[in-house]
Amino acid sequence: MRFGARGEWYVVGQFGLLGLLGLALWLTPASSPPWLGGLGRGLAWVGLGLLLLAAWQLGRNLTAMPQPRPGGYLVREGLYRLVRHPIYCGLLLWAIGSSLAHLNPWTLFLSGLLFALLDRKAALEERFLASRYPEYKDYQRRVKKLIPWVY
Repeated sequence: MRFGARGEWYVVGQFGLLGLLGLALWLTPASSPPWLGGLGRGLAWVGLGLLLLAAWQLGRNLTAMPQPRPGGYLVREGLYRLVRHPIYCGLLLWAIGSSLAHLNPWTLFLSGLLFALLDRKAALEERFLASRYPEYKDYQRRVKKLIPWVY
């Protein structure tokens, strides 16, 4: 199988953007007003918590690739009742929260790019899931993609 057939480029892009965002956060001092810094840090911690809980709930199905693991099953319980991609939701909350805490144009820009990339990665993942699990289409109609009750 050729590189990219399972969505590997999305994984490379995702980890590359997360690395750049982490570097930008590390290199730039926090310049937010105290209230925004506190809000941003709170969102970032909630995002990390969501990410970890969603990964735990996914169990043996967890993979960075958009293509599901062979022999896996469709998870629709826990956080997956509220949003189809809670790991991505958590990553985005962490990125946006951290960016707000630092109030840096680069971190905000990178967070926007991360949102766009994860949205596209989720779309590819959903094509794989719909082809493997016939019940996925109904789940897709009922549950939002990245932001509970919104998108």
